[in-house]
Amino acid sequence: MQAIDMAQMRRRVVVSSTIGNALEWFDFTVFGLFAGVIGKLFFPAEDPRSSLLSTFAIFGIAFAARPLGGLVFGLYADRFGRKKALVVMITLMAIGTGMLGFLPTYAAIGVAAPLLLLLARLIQGFSAGGEFGSASAMLIEFAKPGQRGFYGAFQMVSQSLAFAIGAGMAIALGKNLSPEAFASWGWRVPFILGILIGPIGYYLRAKVDESPEFKAYLAERAAAAVPVKKTTLGRLFSEHPRELIASFCLIAAGTAINYVGAVFLPAFAATDLKLPLIDAQIGLLGISLANSVLVLGFGALSDRIGRRAVIVPGLILYCILYYILLRRLVAEPTTAHLWQLQAMGVILGALAGPMPAFMTEIFPVGVRSTGASLMYNFAVMLFGGLAPFINQWLVQATGDKTSPVYYIFFAAAVGLVGMAVYRRPPARPAG
Repeated sequence: MQAIDMAQMRRRVVVSSTIGNALEWFDFTVFGLFAGVIGKLFFPAEDPRSSLLSTFAIFGIAFAARPLGGLVFGLYADRFGRKKALVVMITLMAIGTGMLGFLPTYAAIGVAAPLLLLLARLIQGFSAGGEFGSASAMLIEFAKPGQRGFYGAFQMVSQSLAFAIGAGMAIALGKNLSPEAFASWGWRVPFILGILIGPIGYYLRAKVDESPEFKAYLAERAAAAVPVKKTTLGRLFSEHPRELIASFCLIAAGTAINYVGAVFLPAFAATDLKLPLIDAQIGLLGISLANSVLVLGFGALSDRIGRRAVIVPGLILYCILYYILLRRLVAEPTTAHLWQLQAMGVILGALAGPMPAFMTEIFPVGVRSTGASLMYNFAVMLFGGLAPFINQWLVQATGDKTSPVYYIFFAAAVGLVGMAVYRRPPARPAG
């Protein structure tokens, strides 16, 4: 492949990975933003907080399918290639999203409604399970030398864009529809439009080549003609325990903090603090757009000074400021204080930007997608998917509206432990 062709393919990989991944995460975002109305329609209760708690439970339970999806698609991608796995995943996501857009409510079919809602979410979870590991591997394996942090950060650009698109659509629907129209059919619009992720994502991902690093690995394996003595999972757990622990802990911190801010906080602000939901959505839109740019800068910075030197200070600073600003918001619930708290999300760019490169480059090519996908999804299931439910439960059980800060502290501590466990230079050559 000539240099100009490689440059063109790099651009194509970045575009297809970013847009395709954003379309996948868009539907996860919308479900969280519309948790309040979904709760009333599928889990009717006298107390709206009980309906919200049930919806957050479905949001969290659906993450149980993600480790299975991560394992299946990770193994598939490490054996047959990143491209094939990514094409299958985005098709499945379109199916789960379409179901959400057309599901009848509890009033129409009773208890079958929340069960079908759970099924649709499980399909989405299974699909999303392999997305992070395979897409991140594709990005860093196409990256220019010394720019893995920058290229890997496009994975987080896509997630920021997903939050921004979801928040933007929620704002547009909230401003242009009456509460009755929104509850009747408006909430379905993003999910129905989300069906387009199937054909669009398939087209984008079918147009890219397999990564040169993975093709070189396949050629080397074929030339060696030596029987493999261990399975991919066997190699992971016997040869890379530190990498697995570090990956799990870092993702646990990032995903917990992210889901508290993007999913729990808007619903909490509207339900418990009685602030306009649209104000929380506007704040989420602003911070998501900002991070879609900032993560690239932090990813590039990590290429220059190291992943750890960017991630650790970001985690510590975020905890300090979150504690101060959450207490201020609870003491005086205003939109200005809410936006100040949400603005702390820019600090997460220091964690999110270097994370995809760190998560993937520490594993050799032959186990890279599986290792990153497994740890990513177990961490997201335990710390991210359950974060809205746990934080809502903490608030209701303790009566302390500042209690979510302790969840943030705990998650950050887990992340710092992970960074301490991994002692080898994270930017070492993969192979």
